[in-house]
Amino acid sequence: MKKIYSSCLLFLFTIASFAQIPSGYYSTATGTGYTLKTQLYNIIKGHTDNGYAGLYTTYQTSDIDNFYENDGTVLDMYSENPTGADPYNYSPGATQRCGNYSVEGDCYNREHIIPQSVFSEKSPMVADAHFITPTDGKVNGMRSNYPHGVVNTPTYISKNGGKLGANSTSGYSGTVFEPINEFKGDIARMYFYFATRYENTVAGYSYPMFDGSSNKVFTAAFLNILLTWNTQDPVSAREVARNNAIYARQNNRNPYIDHPEYVNKIWNTSADTQAPTAPASLASTAKNATSVSLSWLASTDNVGVTGYNVYTNGVLKTTATGLTSTITGLTASTSYNITVSASDAAGNTSALSNTITITTDASGGTGGGTATDLLFSEYIEGSGNNKALEILNTTGSAVNLSGYTIKRQTNGAGAWSTGLALTGTLNNGSKFTIVNNLIASSCYATGSANVSTNAAELTFNGNDPVGLFKNGVLIDIIGTFNGGAANFAIDVTLRRKSTVTSPSTTFNLSAQWDSFGVDTCNNLGNRNLNRPNSDLISDSNMILLYPNPSHGNFTINFNNSDASYSIEIVSISGQKVFEKEDTKQSSILVSNLAKGIYVVKITKEEKTFIKKIIIN
Repeated sequence: MKKIYSSCLLFLFTIASFAQIPSGYYSTATGTGYTLKTQLYNIIKGHTDNGYAGLYTTYQTSDIDNFYENDGTVLDMYSENPTGADPYNYSPGATQRCGNYSVEGDCYNREHIIPQSVFSEKSPMVADAHFITPTDGKVNGMRSNYPHGVVNTPTYISKNGGKLGANSTSGYSGTVFEPINEFKGDIARMYFYFATRYENTVAGYSYPMFDGSSNKVFTAAFLNILLTWNTQDPVSAREVARNNAIYARQNNRNPYIDHPEYVNKIWNTSADTQAPTAPASLASTAKNATSVSLSWLASTDNVGVTGYNVYTNGVLKTTATGLTSTITGLTASTSYNITVSASDAAGNTSALSNTITITTDASGGTGGGTATDLLFSEYIEGSGNNKALEILNTTGSAVNLSGYTIKRQTNGAGAWSTGLALTGTLNNGSKFTIVNNLIASSCYATGSANVSTNAAELTFNGNDPVGLFKNGVLIDIIGTFNGGAANFAIDVTLRRKSTVTSPSTTFNLSAQWDSFGVDTCNNLGNRNLNRPNSDLISDSNMILLYPNPSHGNFTINFNNSDASYSIEIVSISGQKVFEKEDTKQSSILVSNLAKGIYVVKITKEEKTFIKKIIIN
């Protein structure tokens, strides 16, 4: 997929972080009904007109895909596939624009949600980015000047599912264009913006959606469609970022993105206008270098709370339907102010919760190569009862397992299980294996496991998330909590990659795990770095590794090589990557190791010396 320049990304992140609603921006928006609409008009009128050509400059920050594929291409509502790969992509560079097209994917241009002909291509309407978006030229041409509406029998369907055909709701039977569900609310709020920003001229515009008034603006048929879309597709993080980026260029905002409740206060005064109470007791339940897990107490509402909005430094980061959420994609060793608000079906938004300030952990590869806590290192979901889990300790010290539990969520829904409590002490560099007591002997000998059990936690299937908890707080997970019934790891053995140095409450199969075939059990139980009847010295000055950290090549220097010794290098996931036996060499060069943390073991005369090496 095409990428944008890093400077554009930096500019976008700067806007997302700092271009928020100015203090007091809506202080005069105190009314209801059309009085409120006029108050909003007086707030957002007189914006900066950057010209028609200036739209393409605005799009370089306002309409970049940092939300779906996150690949820096143009975010086009008429071609974006929210659940998979896009049918085609455009870069925001000028070479991708053209006026000629025959099929989708030829070029992109500027789509006026309210057609230019409606206002005779006059300024400032013709260049107002709040209702003009980048879209594929072919789909834009097919949409033509038709209104947006609901289509049951399409005559044309775009590659992302947009439909052209006769409107199927009562009150209008002409041709309309129906966008996909993901962007219906976005488009509705663009119409409401236009009706407000151009309140002083809109009564003179002829268009099937308009009723010729400056207050209501829309016919009953189309107002019902827009109100429905506004409710069904609430404000998203993408809209918030777009609003901020356009404000940085035009110096005005779309009030219906900042305050979704304004829509019903103006056009649907009989609807629910009471906001939920603010969420209480926001707290962090776990964190690592790139994510923070949160919990809070429920808000109340006169009708019902439908979801919660989670903000970092004032920017909408994610939404949740329950009372927990995990923010991902954070920067290591960085402080974040986090708040949560509640919303209801009518678009009413509560006041913000209490603010908590969280500093993410240092990134993996620092701190002397130690993990922040225990982590899952192997997962076996094999045939029959061949089920096993393995936990690894690379924290740098022994860990008392009291307080640690394994929990399972069945079919990716419902509550966590009561939990399988762990006991004992797990030494640094050692593993802890838990197996189903009916596991086949050909897969693993139950007597070699730390725990052999028929507990529900060891009867998981490929769609059952499994969590490692510490004092009731999730610290590591295999699968996605509330991820649904789809299989994420069926008939497979997973081993943690050597690049994963700390637990994570967010499951990423490709980034965190190596996959092996069904009933691959040969590595289970082979991660104990201690040798029986040997004297383990964890920090001996007899071994020198340099440079450490390294970029792939390093030297092992053994200061006392009068007798032969053996060297073994093992990744943090337990895989042997280097071995040399019965040598007297005083130094050995090791080359071409992949990025990660490795354990170097030197065995001499029944004694084992151990060091860690970091490969950056």
